[in-house]
Amino acid sequence: MKKKKFRFQLGAFLMFLAFGGLFLLLFGRIVYIQITGEAEGKVMSSLAEAKYARESLLQADRGTIVDRNGELIASDTLSYRLVAILSEDATPKGSKRDRHVVDYEKTAEILAEYIPLEKSFILDHMLEYSESGKYQVEFGKAGRDLSHETVAALKKLELPGLEFVEDKKRFYPNGVFASYLVGFTLREEDEDKNVHTVGKMGLEATYNKELSGTDGKVEFDSDHWGFVLPKSEKLIQPAQDGFEIQLTLDKTIQNFVEDAMKRVDDEYSPDKMLAVVVNPKTGEILAMSQRPAFNPSNREGLTANWLNDAIENTVEPGSTMKMFTIAAAIEEKKWDPMAYFKSGQYTIYDKTIRDVNRTGWGTITFLEGFQRSSNVSMAYLLERIGDQKFLEYIKGFGFGQKTGISLPKEVPGIILDKNPSERLTTTYGQGSTVTPLQMLQAATAIANDGIMMQPYVIDKITNPNTDEIVQDEKPIEKGSPISAETAKEVREILASTVTSDHGTGRRFAIDGYTVAGKTGTAEIPGASGGYLAGGSNYLYSFLGMVPAEDPELLSYIIVQHPKLKAGQAGSEPVSKLFNSIMENSLKYMNIVPEGIETKETVHLGDFTGKSSEEAISLLAKDGFTPVVIGDGEVINSQYPKEGVRLAEGTVVILKSEGPISLPDFTGWSKKMVLSYKMLSGLDIRINGNGYVTSQGLSAGSVIGPEDPVVINLQEPSEIYKEVEIDEEEESIVGG
Repeated sequence: MKKKKFRFQLGAFLMFLAFGGLFLLLFGRIVYIQITGEAEGKVMSSLAEAKYARESLLQADRGTIVDRNGELIASDTLSYRLVAILSEDATPKGSKRDRHVVDYEKTAEILAEYIPLEKSFILDHMLEYSESGKYQVEFGKAGRDLSHETVAALKKLELPGLEFVEDKKRFYPNGVFASYLVGFTLREEDEDKNVHTVGKMGLEATYNKELSGTDGKVEFDSDHWGFVLPKSEKLIQPAQDGFEIQLTLDKTIQNFVEDAMKRVDDEYSPDKMLAVVVNPKTGEILAMSQRPAFNPSNREGLTANWLNDAIENTVEPGSTMKMFTIAAAIEEKKWDPMAYFKSGQYTIYDKTIRDVNRTGWGTITFLEGFQRSSNVSMAYLLERIGDQKFLEYIKGFGFGQKTGISLPKEVPGIILDKNPSERLTTTYGQGSTVTPLQMLQAATAIANDGIMMQPYVIDKITNPNTDEIVQDEKPIEKGSPISAETAKEVREILASTVTSDHGTGRRFAIDGYTVAGKTGTAEIPGASGGYLAGGSNYLYSFLGMVPAEDPELLSYIIVQHPKLKAGQAGSEPVSKLFNSIMENSLKYMNIVPEGIETKETVHLGDFTGKSSEEAISLLAKDGFTPVVIGDGEVINSQYPKEGVRLAEGTVVILKSEGPISLPDFTGWSKKMVLSYKMLSGLDIRINGNGYVTSQGLSAGSVIGPEDPVVINLQEPSEIYKEVEIDEEEESIVGG
């Protein structure tokens, strides 16, 4: 048999070398990676982690804004953001359920029924993003802040590719409510495309940093589709919620203001209105509102004016300024109410000023001149005081200076004092400008026995993550421009403008309460110089306090250019505001009208630190009705505080430790229930306003913070109406 001769195959050999070399190179590469754990200078474990590690944002809740009793004014609430997934890669191969939009036409048609966009826009928007290779698309403002009801309805339709991302929405439960003070927020994207709530106006903007908080995050491992891998560790960095801002506002009094302003606005359609209510003993602002106003939830009603008129705008106050002129005269012992002067007109150098009726009322007393709001009487008073001394008092009352309230953009106003005529017109509030808040601050000196209090609206700011109080504002005295005796005499004179037959404040009388105050009718500067004239082209106002003997409430009301009917006076819309707000607020505060309650009042003592038994005994001895929270042996706190004057039978709440037994709330005012809720920490849910008519759990029930208690209240008018109906039914049945 013939042997086969070996033939060297060069081509095969070269192929062997090539493939063998590649194999050795690949094998060496694998061995190198396994030994070093690196490829191309990068750690493979880090690359894998970057590919499969995921990070989820934990959004911080924006801080809440609440009133003095903890009632909600603004908070974050849950909403949803609509996302349409366009990429087919979102649906895993073999999946029975599509995770991307399949039918663009149908999806656009249905979405147009639920979000404020046209079908054609939605369709074009999705097609544009799809054709450019985008993975998903959103729909701007129209696709944000979706309610739970909208999302639930869309989910029922099971449209492929629609995702609903949980989001935050700012919630303002009270609608038009102190809107220029509270402000509003908008949702804005940052550089990293994260959407945040940003304050754009009012407290929301001023305290945006404190309210915003800090977002947290969750880090976890996931598969290719983004699902969390089993047994993967989660690293959680908790979100830090924004601070809570508690205001001095009282939600109930603020609602009285808003309701009254709506009624007057509907009836008189003024260009502007302003109402501020203050506690003159502390300077706490209990209510603040203006018109035009807006709903912060949707900005409906917001105009080009973004200014808080109480502090960022000035006015010529008109005759309300006269109360400070007369205060200066009394303090300087230049006031003689029974002295006479010739009313009508007064000339100083080349300037003549006139009374409102131009011819005056003949020769009258200074007291009558003040009651009739005579400008000329102020001129003669200025002669007695001296214009430089008068300016010292004006500055002493805080005019021409900022009050120092914790709100931005406060303006100081301008006191004209360059020549004698300017100093003269300032005595009756013309020419010089002030802010409404300055007027209120100055008036606290008259209401508070000579001690002037700085107005403030922030009660405290609390970090909810640690319960630390980061800002705690207290009453601040701003000096004593007049004595207590002068303040008392000024209040008596101011009260006479309401009670006198020729007083300009007769419309401001409130049944059962003595009102002290001063009306104002100021000219309005025109856009092209000079003043507007004729008709109701005036700024009508009233600066008043109640009760006159010891004021608990102080209010400044402004109505500019109301649409008056023939025969109507400018003080009519102002009095409708003032009277409604003050009467409702006084009754809400349990300040009893004269003639209704004749019981003597007693100063409440301090019972904190005393034993429960001793405190109850002492209160009963003084004629009070003690209600104890808890069954502890020692009293930790009380409401009302020490020093308040209370009538016999008034409920006094004492707080101790231990289990809580519910009292009988029947007949309690809303304020008392809120105080009990605050001291007890119980979950008390209040329905209605006025006084308690029923409660969900009976008196004596032992409960804890986790047990909700529903308390029903009714206005006195409604309770009385029901009693009348019951009596009528009885008579019909018995008849």
